[in-house]
Amino acid sequence: MRKVKVAATQMSCTTNIDENIAKADALVREAAEQGAQIILLQELFETPYFCQKEKADYYVYATELENNKAINHFKQLAKELQVVLPISFYEKMNYARYNSLALIDADGQVLGRYRKSHIPDGPGYEEKFYFNPGDTGFKVWNTRYGKIGVGICWDQWYPEAARSMALMGAEILLYPTAIGSEPQDSSIDSKDHWQTCMLGHAAANLMPVIASNRIGLEEDEDSSITFYGSSFIAGPQGNKIVEAGRTEQAVLVTEFDLDALDTQRIEWGIFRDRRPDLYKVISTYDGNTTL
Repeated sequence: MRKVKVAATQMSCTTNIDENIAKADALVREAAEQGAQIILLQELFETPYFCQKEKADYYVYATELENNKAINHFKQLAKELQVVLPISFYEKMNYARYNSLALIDADGQVLGRYRKSHIPDGPGYEEKFYFNPGDTGFKVWNTRYGKIGVGICWDQWYPEAARSMALMGAEILLYPTAIGSEPQDSSIDSKDHWQTCMLGHAAANLMPVIASNRIGLEEDEDSSITFYGSSFIAGPQGNKIVEAGRTEQAVLVTEFDLDALDTQRIEWGIFRDRRPDLYKVISTYDGNTTL
């Protein structure tokens, strides 16, 4: 048996980067005290969600990986607590900017980075103004506690991303997130839809899915988003095992037996019975494979 405890967290963020890092540090420590070995923090937790408005002033939030304050802090914490930490950050690389994630193993070493593949663009979520499309491809890392794949927020709406990471050997899928109300229409509540998409990834790939979202009201001039939390951990049948509320800071911890899940995936035959020779249409934009 290879048992691993995973954690999802959620918190509110302010404009004070040091305070946000300290709050995230406390959540990681709380999760580790409960035995968690892989601990997920939310998307871009160093700052408010600055993508509500298109403002060049916010480009200053971007840093190179090696100079990022959160990454350097959590490298030390990962080593101290012997935990795996996927850390979301705003990456600067020459004249490019990415919505990125650094995967820190339990010895404090950065195993690599992933750059968000799918970049949304809509009222309150103006990410194409801030981020280049990710160029790393999907990533799976062999950490001390298992093979994990990580997508970032909008990536979680795409079954292709989840299936790609599963085919690359992922045993757990993690999604740091920043999602809430829609500034242009307060009647829209995407919480159930958001969760259902990821529960489908868990069920279709027979593997756990962990999602961490932020909480709190964030305002920028005439735009505001209430982030609805509801972070959760799903089991391999697409079942929600634990879920946080919409407003409170939280730490969720669940244990999985990775060897048992591996056997289950083989027994179900999901990957054995795939027909990649028939899936060419997936690689097109318009469904036309005859051009």
